[in-house]
Amino acid sequence: MNAAIYENYGAPSVLQIRQIAKPVAKPGEILVRIHATAVNSGDVRLRMASPFAVRFLFGFFKPKKKVLGDVFSGVVEAVGEGAAQFKPGDEVFGATQMRFGTYAEYTSLPAKGAIALKPGNLSHEEAAAVPFGGITACHFLKKASIKPGQRVLVYGASGAVGSAAVQLAKYFGAEVTAVCSTKNVEAMRSLGADHVVDYTKTDFSKTAMPYDIVYETVNKAPVSACFAAAKKGGTVILGAAMPGEMLQGVWYSKTKGKLMLAGVAEETAEAMAFLQKLAEEGRIKPLMDKRFDLSEIVQAHAYVEAGHKRGNVIVRV
Repeated sequence: MNAAIYENYGAPSVLQIRQIAKPVAKPGEILVRIHATAVNSGDVRLRMASPFAVRFLFGFFKPKKKVLGDVFSGVVEAVGEGAAQFKPGDEVFGATQMRFGTYAEYTSLPAKGAIALKPGNLSHEEAAAVPFGGITACHFLKKASIKPGQRVLVYGASGAVGSAAVQLAKYFGAEVTAVCSTKNVEAMRSLGADHVVDYTKTDFSKTAMPYDIVYETVNKAPVSACFAAAKKGGTVILGAAMPGEMLQGVWYSKTKGKLMLAGVAEETAEAMAFLQKLAEEGRIKPLMDKRFDLSEIVQAHAYVEAGHKRGNVIVRV
């Protein structure tokens, strides 16, 4: 089968299309023919081994897992013994739970993993855009104990995680302020944001506040500004923070009396079932940017690495 592999860490050019062995569905697994995947910030960081700590988890000198890609939408082709949750022909979408391997024509995954039936109202490309941002935003908003009536600010609201966070915060009954650039203001309003702050014109930390929850999704806003915008006893989510920002967050949390959340979101079957339901009800709609073919994976990674994508960048397999 065709797959995009990388033998070394580095620039987008390390990714190459090659023929590799097609996986099989082992006991408890399903084999999925992938129709679409996505390039997310996490894929870019792994490819670059940035931060350096990536090497301690995924291979110090060279990557252990040579096929990236954590999300997918496709069709079940085969079912292993004991994997009764799905049957051949089922359209499914989900995440790999850090197994990766979706930059390929096929992948095999545990049937009990972060997988759900694809919503009938979404195409495969749209469905592949849901898991990364949806799972991440849902994980952190629930961990922050979001409640109806709270004021929530989402920084980086036009990204994959940010656009999902805006919609999920509205679903949970919050009053949502989205922070984005000028070109994305109308898109944020279309997703349901109550207020939109154009960061090219206004410092979000000096707008009406304080907020119950400040969710920084892209690791570009100063940590000090995020804590300044949160109320006493409020929560600051540093969803894309690197070690340096996490340390700052710990310091501000202890000195300002505000909770800090960071880390990696857990990908679960329960999270995917929840997103499936919301998608079917039209409560969450993926924000789509460019689409590339698998043969254009280098260009797709270069585009995401540039840092100006809007929502999700899709790869057609």
